[in-house]
Amino acid sequence: MFAYIDRAARKELLAGGQLFFLDADGRPCAGRRRRQPPFLSVVGPIPLPIRVGRHERTFAWYAWVRNADLKRIEAVVEEVRARGPKRLFALLSSFMAVNSVLVYGDFARAREPVVRVHSNCMTGDVFGSLRCDCGPQLEAALRLIVRRRAGALIYMAGHEGRGIGLWAKAITYILQDAGHDTYEANERLGLPVDSRDFSDAARIINYFRGSGSRIVLLGNNPLKRHALAAMGVVIVEQRPLVVGVTVHNSRYLKAKRRHGHLIAADRLRARRRP
Repeated sequence: MFAYIDRAARKELLAGGQLFFLDADGRPCAGRRRRQPPFLSVVGPIPLPIRVGRHERTFAWYAWVRNADLKRIEAVVEEVRARGPKRLFALLSSFMAVNSVLVYGDFARAREPVVRVHSNCMTGDVFGSLRCDCGPQLEAALRLIVRRRAGALIYMAGHEGRGIGLWAKAITYILQDAGHDTYEANERLGLPVDSRDFSDAARIINYFRGSGSRIVLLGNNPLKRHALAAMGVVIVEQRPLVVGVTVHNSRYLKAKRRHGHLIAADRLRARRRP
């Protein structure tokens, strides 16, 4: 496990409790010598100062991967060691999605903390695109978590375009400009409307708070609520997060509303700026 990390560094992480393992229910478990191998490998906490609004706040960052993904790269690692890193090290990152959780305050013991399960969006989160509401949702969630003094933002890698990836998402944008809505564009490519898996997010919540933990879920998508509930997380409230509505994404948001997202019609008045 973690074969491409120096063994001494791995030993140091384990000794410091900054590398640990969870089973399929989100419970801590031993390392690879366990009869049933761990399901997730987690690194953290790592202090991460983030500017939220006008203020700087420090979150505890944890990153995790599925152990099955790690095992797949071990053969690649050995080839890297044998043939040199220049050509092959880039392959490592392509075999696994590294997810993250930003924990704020006393998340483990808070009564009903707020949680945002955020699917990564290169165009919205990084480029600041106004074709979707992802960037404003990310910022609004961080602000609300800080305001409530406890919560977590779970950032799911590999969820670009509801799971189809950035390349296919770029093509769906072209199809959307030709008149298809965001769901029809996926189907036009023969791809699922939504292929995301949120079970790891539930495992991380269960690790910090235990199975049956009560949270307030930030977001509009009912599929996230159902996925977390199926893994034992109790959603006491799903609080819609309708922000960043512009003339560029109002049609996109209306399509989501038709597909069951918790978006009130009166919140879809398009504005020039988010």
